[in-house]
Amino acid sequence: MANTEKLFDMFSPTSTEDWKGKITVDLKGADFDKKLVWRTNEGFNVQPFYRREDLSNLAHMGTVPGQFPYVRGTRDNNDWLIRQQIEGATPAEINRAAVHAIDRGVDSICFSLGREATISDIETILKDIDLKNIEINVCCCNGKAVEIASLLVEFIKSKGLENDFRGSIGFDPFKRLLRHGLKFPKDVKAEALNIYNAVKDIKNLRCFTVDSNLLNNAGAYITQELGYALAWGAEWMSVLTDAGISADDAAGRIKFNMGISSNYFMELAKFRAARMLWAEIVKAYGADEDCCKMMVHAVTSQFNQTIYDAHVNLLRSQTETMSAALAGVDSIETLPFDLQYKQPDEFSERIARNQQLLLREESHLNKVVDPAGGSYYIETLTASIAEVAWKLFTEVESQGGFNAMLENGEVQKKVNESGIKRHTDVARRKEILLGTNQYPNFNEKALDKIEKAAGACGCGCNNGEAADGAVESLVFDRAASQFEQLGLDTERSGKRPKVFMLTIGNLAMRLARAQFSANFFGCAGYEIIDNIGFKSVKEGVDSAIEKGADIVVLCSSDDEYAEFAPEAYKELAGRAMFVVAGAPACMEDLKAQGIEEFIHVRVNVLDTLVKFNAKLLN
Repeated sequence: MANTEKLFDMFSPTSTEDWKGKITVDLKGADFDKKLVWRTNEGFNVQPFYRREDLSNLAHMGTVPGQFPYVRGTRDNNDWLIRQQIEGATPAEINRAAVHAIDRGVDSICFSLGREATISDIETILKDIDLKNIEINVCCCNGKAVEIASLLVEFIKSKGLENDFRGSIGFDPFKRLLRHGLKFPKDVKAEALNIYNAVKDIKNLRCFTVDSNLLNNAGAYITQELGYALAWGAEWMSVLTDAGISADDAAGRIKFNMGISSNYFMELAKFRAARMLWAEIVKAYGADEDCCKMMVHAVTSQFNQTIYDAHVNLLRSQTETMSAALAGVDSIETLPFDLQYKQPDEFSERIARNQQLLLREESHLNKVVDPAGGSYYIETLTASIAEVAWKLFTEVESQGGFNAMLENGEVQKKVNESGIKRHTDVARRKEILLGTNQYPNFNEKALDKIEKAAGACGCGCNNGEAADGAVESLVFDRAASQFEQLGLDTERSGKRPKVFMLTIGNLAMRLARAQFSANFFGCAGYEIIDNIGFKSVKEGVDSAIEKGADIVVLCSSDDEYAEFAPEAYKELAGRAMFVVAGAPACMEDLKAQGIEEFIHVRVNVLDTLVKFNAKLLN
């Protein structure tokens, strides 16, 4: 047994230089950094491999879960709450829906209250709900946060639950500038003090929110969401401490509602970095270490949800949920897969609940605290994300703080720029939305299933259009929205252009390019007519005309295009649009002969399809 314990002593250690040398040999002259080092959109490089030595200079290493600065979690367990947004036209309907959800595994609910809410409304909504075990969140107060907080506190005290109640009230005046470009109409400090005084007797009722999930839904990058979220939280700390509230009490009333993108490992690292940085910020205000714990509710992204092939949303939200669960957040809301085109029904809400129940009850992700701890990759990502986010946070602070940057529209501008960049990446397929801009379902129709206007925040926002006297607001166009518009335009037109694959020549190349072209044009909802191959160009053209093709795509090898493309173009004689799949060396010669359309991996897919739609659907 003693010998087996020292098994690895039989092998000589391999240095990082040795590994890199071996990789360099295998690259056969290709540049290591260009070939294998990934430059992220978050602003740092990711290496192809990491080793123990990469952790030696990371300041956060060596801590345990529940220990400052809480990078490994704020608790000694990994239990999280499963939250569901509850809808209903009346308090009684909200109650029925809430009880129904709780009976099926939910332990945190969120609902909105109208401007004229009464204590009776709250009593009706919370009837038959175990308030000692179910978290209650009022997510929208319709401008009456202080009044609703007072009513909720009155109800809690009437039940003797001052020490057992857990929940939050969504008071966040800064959202107005993000959603509408308009300033909060009341004095923020005075209103904050009023709501604090209203809830101060209820220990676990948080009332000052940081809704950085809005930034996520507008297309912000991970480090961008985190950097601004920290500045947002620091703004609250300044407002509250300036109002005479202690740093300990202020921090204990702040709750972060953060988004989760599909960047699996980076999102996991983001939440770990968030806890670490927030702890340092709160400590700088003079709070005790135990009060520096960050409370985080995580919501799956709407930015990457799609209407076409909507069940892929389940895959996206499942990996997102898993990232947050492994990262040790306090609660998670997994959004229904059909949210973008209809009011979620019993089936989609049940599936959304079960996605979390699967991870908690069957995969047992709640049984291990910080399972990513010690991973060379995750720990390095945590440090890298923290470094970039902290830099952004300090930039915001140096320019007057979060609210000052909101009031001049700078935060909105920066996030919208990221959204534009991500839309461009989707248009060029650098960012893939399975079923929408890559591998679409050729025969799917979506027009008939849409019951509501698609959005990304559900807030009736201006979507970037500033009202009089307002600044720029966030734009909440989902990443798929422009591609979806192509397909919907095709459906509405009553026409469905036919795209014919004229496959000829080299077998491997013609099949690969036919698949590429089918996926390319399928994104616009066109009918795809694929073929195994033709013996001659004329045979292929004749078959295309017989099938009523609107577009004929020549699929062959680069070497053969110099012969096949001019012949096919002449044979077609303008009876259909002609496209060459690829960017052959002879492309300029082909253009000189009148061939104008080429599709390949470097073209903007969206812009190209918009051009085809304009020609074919009008």
